[in-house]
Amino acid sequence: MSVNFAELEKGQEIGSRTVDISRASLVRYAGASGDFNPIHWNERFAQSVGLSGVIAHGMLTMGTAVQLVSDWAGDPGAIVDYQTRFTKPVPVPDAPGGNNPDTPTNALTITGKVGAVDEDARTARIDLTVTADDGEGRQQKVLMKTQAVVKFA
Repeated sequence: MSVNFAELEKGQEIGSRTVDISRASLVRYAGASGDFNPIHWNERFAQSVGLSGVIAHGMLTMGTAVQLVSDWAGDPGAIVDYQTRFTKPVPVPDAPGGNNPDTPTNALTITGKVGAVDEDARTARIDLTVTADDGEGRQQKVLMKTQAVVKFA
């Protein structure tokens, strides 16, 4: 692990990133996860169940967010706990013109900071903030209480 546990302090930022999402991202995730729920790829179906349109998979959102912690820690196995609450869907509109499904139409913005340090257990709780466009041009928190616990050797 490349992080020095002795230098960690509550409130310390671990980084941030923005990850683009496209309709093609959703199709790839569906294939990898086996989650072919049509709310993640079929506009008419998503609207028929009360959504404004196609939305990203919750687990795609959650997994994308924790990658920031994994990269910071340098060892995905060091993450011993990870949890969140899903609060808002991540809309993924069709690309303008609908010609290229790889065109990103939303993005997740993820920031992380040290929320707590436990000297005895040699762990750090990392608090993540995860936002995306709400479909109306406003950023909204799509995950709440997103926390990962990292164990240091």
